[in-house]
Amino acid sequence: MPGAVETDPRFSEFILLQAQNAGLFLGQIPHPVSGEPQINLRAARSVLDSLEMLVAKTRGNLTPPEAKLLTAALTNLRPLYATAAGHSAANS
Repeated sequence: MPGAVETDPRFSEFILLQAQNAGLFLGQIPHPVSGEPQINLRAARSVLDSLEMLVAKTRGNLTPPEAKLLTAALTNLRPLYATAAGHSAANS
């Protein structure tokens, strides 16, 4: 279709990679070396901040599937971060 904006697969791959990294940092994915879940809230917060920055910087420039993927990643990761941060605070 002429003039149609195509979804760039690299953007989707990047978002999925960042979401996977956040899952690793939030203990949702076992650490590749130890095989045990490990929580790194600072690294997870950095990924979330980066994804939130992408929302702000790309507003109006994403295809609907790209916007949906980015929104879904943040929607899924935010409560995981809140839970991990809550457990961390309770154990301090």
